[in-house]
Order: sequence, then C-alpha cells, then structure tokens
Amino acid sequence: MLQHQPLDLAFHALSDPTRRRMVERLTLGPASVSDLAEPLPMSMSAVVQHLKVLQDAGLVTSEKVGRVRTCRVDTHALSAAERWIAERRLAMEGRLDRLGAFLDATKPETEPRE
Repeated sequence: MLQHQPLDLAFHALSDPTRRRMVERLTLGPASVSDLAEPLPMSMSAVVQHLKVLQDAGLVTSEKVGRVRTCRVDTHALSAAERWIAERRLAMEGRLDRLGAFLDATKPETEPRE
C-alpha cells in the first residue's frame, strides 16, 4: 500500500475553512498569530489549535521572536498536494481522451434524413 501520510495530513488540515483562510492570509506574507486571529470569530486558544494542525501538516512554520510568534506558509507541503492532484488530473484526462477516441471510432455512420 502506498504511504500518503504527509498528504493525508495536508488534506485534513485544508479541509477546514478556518485553516484554509489562515493559509490564504499567509500566502500574502508572514503574519503574527494575533494578526491571523483578528478577523476570526474565535478565541486565541482555538486559533492556536488550528495553527498546530497546519504546522503538524507541514503547511505552516512559525518562529518566536520575543513575545511575537510569526507564521509563514511552507510551500513544500502545498506543492506536494498540488503535484498529487495534477497527477490524478492527468490520469483522468488520459482516460477521457481514450474514451472520446473510442466513441469517435465506433460511431455508427448515419445518413441525414430528408
């Protein structure tokens, strides 16, 4: 069986709209935990728990300088998920192309009605 644990963690982390929103914000640049928490209708504790899920999945890294924890997107995990999706898309498109070619080749000749 194939091992997909990093992908499983990434997709699990991205399955939550709050965490997707955090990742979207971080694609604009680094942000403090307070900045990430500001627009969210939840406690700081809940924000930190969401960030932990993102960090465990490898999607976000953080660094503490003084009293401020700054978060950044780690594009490596996003690239792995993107690559996995692209591989599945190529496989499906190939099957659909073969189906289209088969249907074209087996299409019965019909005479136009007058």
